[in-house]
Amino acid sequence: MLRFTVRRLLGAVPLIIGISLISFLFMQLAPGGPDAMFARSGRMSEEQLAAIRRNMGLDQPVPVQYLHWLKNLLKGDLGTSYVQNRPVTTVILERLPNTLILVGAGLSVALVLALAFGVLAAVRQYSLFDHIVSAISFFGLAMPVFWFGLMLQLLLGVRLGWLPTAGMHATGETGLLDLLKHLVLPAFTLGLGSIAGWSRYVRSSLLEVIHKDYIRTARAKGVRERAIFLRHALRNALIPFVTVVGIDIPLYAVGAVVTETVFAWPGMGRLFYDSLASRDYPVQMGILVLSSVAIILGNLIADLIYALLDPRIKYG
Repeated sequence: MLRFTVRRLLGAVPLIIGISLISFLFMQLAPGGPDAMFARSGRMSEEQLAAIRRNMGLDQPVPVQYLHWLKNLLKGDLGTSYVQNRPVTTVILERLPNTLILVGAGLSVALVLALAFGVLAAVRQYSLFDHIVSAISFFGLAMPVFWFGLMLQLLLGVRLGWLPTAGMHATGETGLLDLLKHLVLPAFTLGLGSIAGWSRYVRSSLLEVIHKDYIRTARAKGVRERAIFLRHALRNALIPFVTVVGIDIPLYAVGAVVTETVFAWPGMGRLFYDSLASRDYPVQMGILVLSSVAIILGNLIADLIYALLDPRIKYG
């Protein structure tokens, strides 16, 4: 297991470098730049703009700029924010805990509801509950996240006044209860698409497993139905489900951009959106690299969970 993990991590290094190279090239092709912000102000001469480009290293050829950025990345230095004039690592780390809270809450809601809906729909196949879950799933898959978030804000926040509509804390509040109130709407909005898709996947995977020969054999031996379901059916049905979850979890970073923007949640998603608007390319690059690492780690963790769910799976 350890050798497999180390081999996968080492194999991910060229992939991360390739992703960073492509991202860096796209950033170079994007319009504007840090000096463009000063040029638009009309307060600087060409000599002053040239000095800014020289100080930022933007007067160097693109390959030289990338190698310099990559060398700093290996040292843990993601550069300096053009807008905030602070280290990108510091800027991101300030927002990272907030995003982890939101993603963790959204993921927890999605896992609990998806497993509950999927299992009950499979156990009560073709029942009224099954049809209702199917309808809700199709609704969730077709629903734009930003529109659903706005509707929740309008209904539960503005019309009914049950929950706050934006931010992470109310003015002057820092308590856990206030955080949970602000977390409800964005967490449910973030997890909506996963609840819809994952519940359908759990249902179909479980229905496939419960018709296997070894399930019939266990019933013939007199094993209790609850034990058959928990020890054999559900455990084996979760193996392909882990693959879907492992791939989808890093994509929560993408969903967080929309959700955090709609709910003014001060996380990495909102930071990425703001950096796009201000063309703060170092911050964008830092977030893209961290997202790439998260996707690779998500796939690795999914592979390791396979071995826990199915002892027949061995990694050399």
